[in-house]
Amino acid sequence: MKEKIIFTNGLIDLAQPRLGTKIIFKTDDFFASANRIISPTNPIFKEGVFDKHGKWMDGWESRRKRTPGHDYIILKLGKPGTISKIDIDTSHFNGNQPAMISVEGAYSHSNKINKLKWTSILPKKKTKANSHHFFTVKNKKIFTHIKFNIFPDGGVARLRLYGSIGKSEKFKNKKINLASLLDGASVIACNNEHFGKAENILAPGKAKNMGDGWETRRRRGKGNDWLILNCIEGSFIDKIEISTHHFKGNFPSHCSLQAAYLSSKSSKQIVNSSNKWKYLLKTTKLSSNKTHLFKNSLMKKEKVNHIRINIFPDGGISRFRIFGKKI
Repeated sequence: MKEKIIFTNGLIDLAQPRLGTKIIFKTDDFFASANRIISPTNPIFKEGVFDKHGKWMDGWESRRKRTPGHDYIILKLGKPGTISKIDIDTSHFNGNQPAMISVEGAYSHSNKINKLKWTSILPKKKTKANSHHFFTVKNKKIFTHIKFNIFPDGGVARLRLYGSIGKSEKFKNKKINLASLLDGASVIACNNEHFGKAENILAPGKAKNMGDGWETRRRRGKGNDWLILNCIEGSFIDKIEISTHHFKGNFPSHCSLQAAYLSSKSSKQIVNSSNKWKYLLKTTKLSSNKTHLFKNSLMKKEKVNHIRINIFPDGGISRFRIFGKKI
């Protein structure tokens, strides 16, 4: 049976807190904290749990509005970027979801609310109870701030803003981690992320637990698991780190790396060509709960902007770093 490939197309959730995104203003969050709307975890429902304001809900929920206007929150994005897709998730909000929502954006170096000039990203859209609402964004501007409007009030479990971090000239011609999520590296596709998202391996710092890494299901057929990332353009790669921190009985047996420098191509074209890329690291044995350091002796002076990580046959890794000169 042919495996289903997961295409993320290099998009990441710009609203996630580990990028530095935070809520800087809310009109009201009487029933449930606005901060919960950008939680990286999937929303949950706690049967029969109440706090001093009412039913505990995993998301942002305002009180019933008894005055003119509508409720909204303002997010300061940790990394400015363009937004391509939006997911408004009303999971577990059934009868208390907003009637409609809209999204606006601004670009500013100031956090003063009255200085922000808003432009429409997503016009008013109707919302349903307990549902994901996916929208494609046509506005290709770079934004630093997002205003999420609900009409007139109610609750939303999660707000996901999928896009790309704006490219920076910072660190040009300097040795950096070319696989840093904070500087624009992202996952193009992977064959499986059953227990942990592939994007996690690009995050800063040490993984908190196994769930903070990339972990595939147990493979029962032939082949191996893999992911492809769009790294920061670089060359003169001299050091590679692959960490299996927290993975003690479920780390991969071996791994290998392949790399290429590609001009603009579709995600499917990238995946289809990746088997033929040159090896950056030949098949190497991995150990449990360890940071593995490798010196690069292959493709040392060649430019790369895409890397394929192969793990054999399956399992989990927590972090991946590759150090080279940004070009």
